[in-house]
Amino acid sequence: MTEKLIRLLRILQAIQANPGISAKELALKCGTTVRTIYRDLRILDRVAPIMNEGYGKGYRFIGEFAMYPLDFTEQEAMLFCMLPALVDTTKLPAEFESAFDKVISAHTKQKTRNSEIVENIAGIIRMGIPAYREEGKDPNLLIPIIEAILDGRTIQAQYHTLTDNEITVRQIDPYYLVPRDQRFYLIGYCHLQQKVRLFRISRFLDVTRTTAAFDMGDFNITQYMKNTWSVDRGDEHIHFKVRFSEKVAPYIKEEEMFVRPRMTNLMDGGLLFEVTLNSSREFLQWLNQFGPEAEVLEPREYRREIRKQLLEWLEHYKDDKAL
Repeated sequence: MTEKLIRLLRILQAIQANPGISAKELALKCGTTVRTIYRDLRILDRVAPIMNEGYGKGYRFIGEFAMYPLDFTEQEAMLFCMLPALVDTTKLPAEFESAFDKVISAHTKQKTRNSEIVENIAGIIRMGIPAYREEGKDPNLLIPIIEAILDGRTIQAQYHTLTDNEITVRQIDPYYLVPRDQRFYLIGYCHLQQKVRLFRISRFLDVTRTTAAFDMGDFNITQYMKNTWSVDRGDEHIHFKVRFSEKVAPYIKEEEMFVRPRMTNLMDGGLLFEVTLNSSREFLQWLNQFGPEAEVLEPREYRREIRKQLLEWLEHYKDDKAL
C-alpha cells in the first residue's frame, strides 16, 4: 500500500514536471508496467484534474492545478507524519525517505508561506485604536481571525461587552470581516448566545484559533445585511426620502453601501435618495455630516425629530459664551 502511495505521488510529480508525458514514460519513471499506470491514473482522476490530450499526446493537468501546494488538512498531515512509525521502512524502496521528505517539506513550506501572506495582509490594514488604549500595546488580532476564516476553524476569544462592561470567554465561528469607518467587525456564530452575532474587533482582548472545524450551513451574508445601513441591524421597516443638494450629489452617488437605494436626478442638479432600512440611527448619523445639504422629506416623524434636535443644538450656540 505504501509503495502504491509513493508511485501515485511520483506520477503526479512527473505530470506536473513534464506536461504531455505518456503512459509509457510514466511507467519507466515509476518502474512499473503501462497497465499499472493506467490503473493508477484512474485512481488519481478522482482527486486530480488529469487530462489525456489524445492518442499519443500524453497527460497533463487541467487549468491551474498543481501538486504543490499539497493542501493537507491538519489531520491528514499528522497521519502522514506518522507513516514511518507505522510501517517497516527497511522493506520499502530506497527512494521512500527522499519522497517522504519532499512531501513533508512541501506541506511545511506552504503552511509557512500562507502564514506569512496572512501576516503581511493583516499588517498593512490600519485600524483605529480605542481612545483609552495606548498605541502599540495590543497584538494584531486580525491575524488569527483571518487564518481561522480561511481554514474554517472556530476561534476562542475574550470579548469585552460594552453595554454590560464585562469580559466573557466565548467560542465563535468566524464568517466574514466587515470594514466600517476606522473599524473592523466580525460576523460569526456565537456558541455562547447560539446565534449569528456582530463583533467589533477592537473589543477582542485575545483570540486563539482552535482545531474545531465549522460549517456556515445556509448562512447568506447578503440576506443577513439586507436593509442594514452599516452594521447596526434592527427590526424596523423605514422608508427614507432625502433630497441632497447639487454640491454633494456626486459624492452620494459614489458611496459604497450594503443597501441598494433608488436615486433620481433632480432638475436643479440635486438628487432624490430613497432607501428602506431596518434601523435609523446610523443612517441619520451619516446624514448629519452633510448638514443643510441633506434634507429629510419622509418619514414626517423623522423630519420633526431632526427639527427638534436642531433647536436643541441652537440653544447651546445661541450666544457666544466661552467656558
